[in-house]
Amino acid sequence: MKILACNSNRPLAEAISACINQPLTKASIRRFSDMEVFVEIEENIRGQDVFVIQSTSYPANDNLMELLVALDALRRASARRVTAVIPYFGYARQDRKSGPRTPISAKLVANLITRAGADRVLTLDLHAGQIQGFFDIPTDNLYAAPVMRRNIEERLDGKDLVIVSPDVGGVIRARALAKRLNGDLAIIDKRRERAGVSEVMNIIGDVKDRCCILVDDIVDSAGTLCNAAVALKERGAIAVSAYVTHGVLSGGAVARVSASPLEHLIITDSIMATEAVRVSHNIEQLTIAPLMAEAMTRISNESSVSSLFD
Repeated sequence: MKILACNSNRPLAEAISACINQPLTKASIRRFSDMEVFVEIEENIRGQDVFVIQSTSYPANDNLMELLVALDALRRASARRVTAVIPYFGYARQDRKSGPRTPISAKLVANLITRAGADRVLTLDLHAGQIQGFFDIPTDNLYAAPVMRRNIEERLDGKDLVIVSPDVGGVIRARALAKRLNGDLAIIDKRRERAGVSEVMNIIGDVKDRCCILVDDIVDSAGTLCNAAVALKERGAIAVSAYVTHGVLSGGAVARVSASPLEHLIITDSIMATEAVRVSHNIEQLTIAPLMAEAMTRISNESSVSSLFD
C-alpha cells in the first residue's frame, strides 16, 4: 500500500498517513514557469496499491489537473491499482442541466478521472448521491455524520436539539443526523433568485426555545446559513450552530459568518483551512483523517467499507 499526497491539502494527507502508520510516497509535484503541472514519482510503485489524496478545492482547476497528471504518472509506473481519494469533489454542484445549453460538469470530471487512470474513487459527502453513478468505476462515498454526531454529543449533551435543513434538498442528510441524535427535524423553505443569493421564506417545524443545528454538505458564500441563522433566532431559537462537511468559504464568507448569529460553524478538514478560517472566533474544524484512513485500509484489505456506517 502506498499513499501519494498532492498539494491541495497536505496537512490532511499527513494526518491520514499518521493514522495508517504508512509514510507518504516520495514524489515531486511542481509547476513549470508557465504553470504547467509536472509529477515525478521518486520511488518504485510497480504492483502496489496506491492511494492519491487530492481535494479539487480552490484553485479547483489547478488541483484537478494536478490529480489527473498524478493518476497518469501512476498508471504509467505500473501501479497495480490506483484509488483517487477526493475528500472534496469539486464541480459536484454541476450535477444536472440547470438550464438550456449548460454542461453537466460533474459527469465530465468523472470521465476525466477515469480516463486518467483511476481504478476506483473514495470521496466524502458528495453534493448529490447520484454522482456516484457518473463514474464507471467503483466509488465509495463516505459520510461525515458520525464525526459530527460525536462532536454534537460532546458539545450539546442534554440540550433540547432540533436539526435543521437549510433547504428542501438537504432533508435526507438532516433527517439521518436527527435520527442518530434522537432529535427533531425542521426545514427551511427558501427561494434562490440567482446563484449565491438566497432568501429565507418560511420555517417548517418548532424551533422556539430550542438549540438549532443547521446541517449541510457545502458552505460557499455562507449567505444561506447566515440568513437561516437570523430567521431561526427571530423564531425564538435559543442558540444556532451549523455543521457543514466542506468549508469552501469563498469571498467574504468568513466575515459574513463572524458577523452572523451563528455561535459556531463546524467544518471538516476536507478542504485546507485558510488563514482567515484559522483565526475566526466562531469557525472550527473537525478532522476526517481517521475516517478516511480506516476506509483506505479496508479498501486495501478488500474488506467492507459500508460497515463503517452500521
